[in-house]
Amino acid sequence: MTSTALEVRLASRPTGWPTEDNFEIVEVDIPTPAEGQILVRNVVMSVDPYMRGRMNDVKSYVPPFQVGQPLEGGAVGEIVAVGSGVEGLAMGDNVLHGLGWREYAVLDAKHSVKVDPTIAPLSAYLGVLGMPGLTAYAGLLATAEFKPGDAVFVSGAAGAVGQLVGQIARLKGASRVIGSAGSPEKVKYLTEELGFDAAFNYKDGPVSEQLAAAAPNGIDVYFDNVGGEHLEAAIDSLNINGRITMCGAISQYNADKKPTGPSNMIQILAKRLTLRGMLVGDHKALQQQFVQEVGAWIASGELKYSETTIEGGARKAPAAFLGLLRGENTGKMLVQF
Repeated sequence: MTSTALEVRLASRPTGWPTEDNFEIVEVDIPTPAEGQILVRNVVMSVDPYMRGRMNDVKSYVPPFQVGQPLEGGAVGEIVAVGSGVEGLAMGDNVLHGLGWREYAVLDAKHSVKVDPTIAPLSAYLGVLGMPGLTAYAGLLATAEFKPGDAVFVSGAAGAVGQLVGQIARLKGASRVIGSAGSPEKVKYLTEELGFDAAFNYKDGPVSEQLAAAAPNGIDVYFDNVGGEHLEAAIDSLNINGRITMCGAISQYNADKKPTGPSNMIQILAKRLTLRGMLVGDHKALQQQFVQEVGAWIASGELKYSETTIEGGARKAPAAFLGLLRGENTGKMLVQF
């Protein structure tokens, strides 16, 4: 094994859209695991929209990245060294952990989860069977309190979370599933591959008009990954007692000035709407149920998923992240080491 490896650090905090200059690739010595620790050679890592927020020095639900320090995020790798006192893990095991953005990671064994590559590809534990999958499952069923017969609209529908929200809604008995995406190819993927009843390209015209045409009888649930114009349009289309899950607002993450809110908020009162934010960490109790149900759908072929994988490891991770923010991915965006 080599004695040095690469890691990606935050070089500076971005203003507006990040650039490659906000990242620094650094060669470091590979550490030796101490008591209770493991050394992992990362195989695949995740880049996610929430990471953009962590690049800002603001108080939020998760601490910001620190300038000059390596970034963090989900990764799956192979254990290559084990410190004393570690039980239940051995060299050669694959584990899921939170120290991506580097080729090798040393961490406390208790902060890793052993995964089985014979059950699903390692990448699946970062996507459909990982954090994005549980986000979709819990955000629809628990936060939005989905009921059979609901008409569901999901923005960012071709992304890692959105593509699963729409399919789970369909499998759970939605009356109509509608998605928005940013290209004709993604729209076609939603309707022809994933079984959405309707989809539209938000770049083709006002979202409110396209959504009204796709949902002439209104919607009952809106799963929001985008915010901004999409949220305002959904409020217009929601029926009485409609529900909104606020999962993300990627249209606003790179704004260089404070974005304005929807102009139709009074409809929340008039329609008795429920708007609820969700964090996946609040739904750990659903983990086992989620894996069992979604895993069965994957095995039967009833639920499909896609991944966009960038080869090249740490050196390509910044470009993969920037591509994610530009919407260049279909499904989960991953970096292969």
